[in-house]
Amino acid sequence: MKTAELEKYKHKLMGLIPPERIVKVEFTRPSREIIEAFMELDGLTPTVSDVLDSMGIKGAISASRLRPIITGKKIVGPAVTIRYIPESNTPDHGYYNMERAKLADRDVYAVADKGDVAVFDAAALGDVSVMGGLSTLVAKQWGMAGNIVDGGVRDVDTVRKLDYPVWSTGQTPITGKYRVEAMEINGPISIAGVRVNPGDLIIADDSGVVVVPGTKAEEVLEKTIAATKREDEVVRLFESGASIEEITSILPPSKW
Repeated sequence: MKTAELEKYKHKLMGLIPPERIVKVEFTRPSREIIEAFMELDGLTPTVSDVLDSMGIKGAISASRLRPIITGKKIVGPAVTIRYIPESNTPDHGYYNMERAKLADRDVYAVADKGDVAVFDAAALGDVSVMGGLSTLVAKQWGMAGNIVDGGVRDVDTVRKLDYPVWSTGQTPITGKYRVEAMEINGPISIAGVRVNPGDLIIADDSGVVVVPGTKAEEVLEKTIAATKREDEVVRLFESGASIEEITSILPPSKW
């Protein structure tokens, strides 16, 4: 990308990745109104997952695959992305030659907007950390909504102490230094087999993670609100002792 486009982020960038590997910093994000409307809904990821299924969109990832480090959290925000690949040399080689580590998490935060979600494609290397305590501190200080890490996270006690929302493939003490290399920021990535583009809407809670294509966010919101209202009405009718006929007229049992 053009150096001029990075100029406004210069005061935050730490030079952890070559500038030519930052694909973009400007892209369309879902509106704040859409994000806030999603945040107001309960039972969020299961309902959105159903909506995506009905639209033929692959976007849901279970919490057994990407687990929340802190339960009880819910985040909704646009994706900023980073992609890692394994290093070709051994960690011993890197330490012996005093090579520069090739982790770049703080630079992805640097080019993000407040409320963005950092999404890490770390080749599902759950035993190798691509973020830890310092990374968590920077992310929270700079206003990130949370992190989705298809890879490992360490300093889990610090993540919990800072009360920062993170979903990850693994929890590990093993550093990613000299084990992985950051190849790209804000390009298309894949997490758990689901494609993520910068600006896609990331929604996560205790049930898992869903990725809503940015161009479909408003339509998915409308369908999610409608589905939530139907389910709320079914609950109300059940609790009021309504007949099965009344209940199934709102939502057929095959749709429960």
